[in-house]
Amino acid sequence: MLPEVRPHVSAPLAHQLEHQLGLASHLEAGHLDVERLAGIAVVAAAHSDGYAATGHLLGLLAALPAPTKAGERFWSELWRSSGTAYLLPVNIKALVLRSLAGEGTPLARQILSAVDEMTPPQRVAAGEVIGQALAESDHFPDLKTQVIGELWLRDLELTAWRVLHADHRSDDAAGRTAFSDAWTSV
Repeated sequence: MLPEVRPHVSAPLAHQLEHQLGLASHLEAGHLDVERLAGIAVVAAAHSDGYAATGHLLGLLAALPAPTKAGERFWSELWRSSGTAYLLPVNIKALVLRSLAGEGTPLARQILSAVDEMTPPQRVAAGEVIGQALAESDHFPDLKTQVIGELWLRDLELTAWRVLHADHRSDDAAGRTAFSDAWTSV
């Protein structure tokens, strides 16, 4: 599940293409040679971290029972076991929809807040609830539900961190130069 690509989300990429490769935003594809296409691919790959992480975050949430009448029991048990309402559909619906539009940072912050709020016993209990739901839907009879749930929670937490990290990364020339200078002087 990938978020939509929207013009306001791709603005940093367009800026980098213009700045690093000298490509005007109105340039027609017919005027690009192989070298410039390769440059575009490199710059686009460097900017894809946040997009890919947001897509993965949405994919993890999509693996859970849908927030419909049929999924009410799961979401109620998750709330009770985790001790946090941050993950309830009513509290993340708008954030999920923003993520589908390419803005994953608010959802990532909410997820990290939810995980941070859980005590170790609550995390184990939430993992059990999540693992049970995943085992039923994905047919993992060989794996313990607690293991499946804990792996899912770890993946969710790490992916949320990746979304935030990609959003705050500095792509300016001065920052890259300072980084290179610091490592050269070691």
